[in-house]
Amino acid sequence: MNSLKDFIRAFFANKGQHVFLSLLITKICAFSGSLFMIRILPEKDFGLLSIVASVFAIFAPFSGFGSSQSLIRFGSLSSSDDEKKELSAYLFRKGFLYHLILSSVFFLLAFFYVTHYSYIFYIFFFFTVRLIGVYFLSHIQAERRIYLKNKEFAMVNNVVNISGLLMMIVFSLFWGLYGYLIANAISPFLSLFWFKGPLPKITNLSLKFTTKEIWSFALHASITALLSDAFFSADILLLNFFKNESVVANYKVALLIPANITFLALSFMQSDYPVLAKNHRNKSFLRNYIINYYKIFIPISLLILIVGCFLSSFIIRIFFGEQYTDNSFAFSLLLGVFCGSMLLRNLYGNLLSAVGLMKMNTFFSILSLLLLAVFSYFLVPKSGVVGMAISLGATLTFVGFLMMFSFFSYLRKLK
Repeated sequence: MNSLKDFIRAFFANKGQHVFLSLLITKICAFSGSLFMIRILPEKDFGLLSIVASVFAIFAPFSGFGSSQSLIRFGSLSSSDDEKKELSAYLFRKGFLYHLILSSVFFLLAFFYVTHYSYIFYIFFFFTVRLIGVYFLSHIQAERRIYLKNKEFAMVNNVVNISGLLMMIVFSLFWGLYGYLIANAISPFLSLFWFKGPLPKITNLSLKFTTKEIWSFALHASITALLSDAFFSADILLLNFFKNESVVANYKVALLIPANITFLALSFMQSDYPVLAKNHRNKSFLRNYIINYYKIFIPISLLILIVGCFLSSFIIRIFFGEQYTDNSFAFSLLLGVFCGSMLLRNLYGNLLSAVGLMKMNTFFSILSLLLLAVFSYFLVPKSGVVGMAISLGATLTFVGFLMMFSFFSYLRKLK
């Protein structure tokens, strides 16, 4: 992968275009769903829904205590299909037991909120059902990735997201908020159409990886994912703590489009992760990957930033309504934040994971949460939405550079 041409050719050879389109569809469906709910729900209800969704976002990446993340890494390193099947069956059974515990803890959190919001108990119930469905979806997607079946991975994603959006629109028109919750709970279970069973019985695990090694990576991967998504939920929760539901709704509007542009980078990393894992000791491959990545994403980031900032008020007015146009400056700030994230945090975070340095990602995730809390404490009470945008930007940029330095430190040690 010495040239940009080879980089792009490898992307298409891995069916990366299907992953790209699938993630684009995912973002469009999520954006359309949020836009639809913004339009039909009162501001207070949408803010409340955002709070529960933010708590859910903390738990969802912890699915199966990291079993799917471990399956992707060690499945990619497995040399035969039999090893992959054995690893998949083992992680599915073990991970599901852990996931049931996780889902129970998530549901119990409803009792901490029910004294403040009377009907939040029902919202938590439907999100708990969705959380169980997410486990099946994550495992099935991970299985497709270890066999480099990116086209099937994309098909599962597309069916779940498109069907979920259609159900959400139809059900919401009939039953309002509860219609949305029902559709939201059902949609991940559609992935079961791709579930290949029955699972083989494992009496003696005979892998070249130890269970300690597998679950150590899984634990750090899940903690990192938990802390990473907690970071992107903490802004909502901190705003709710320092301000109110109306400020949360305004921030959500400013955040929605900028946060979703990272799918451009993630589509490359999703399709290339198994290849990166296999080449985790190949210094030349990793260095050339970074160079070619920047050849694509620096121009893309600059174009997005220039166009987005120039048309910020117009974009907000068209998608969210005139009442939210005061958030155009925060929108521009957040656009710059996530363009920078594609060049730093998204790239080097995934590279650190692919080469097995998940403990470093865990450390950086903890640091991110601490920095965001500190910045928010000083900036949010006075500056509200803009203060949170600045806090998020300062944290992501600082941690992104630390990730970059850590990865290049690893790279220098390779022969």
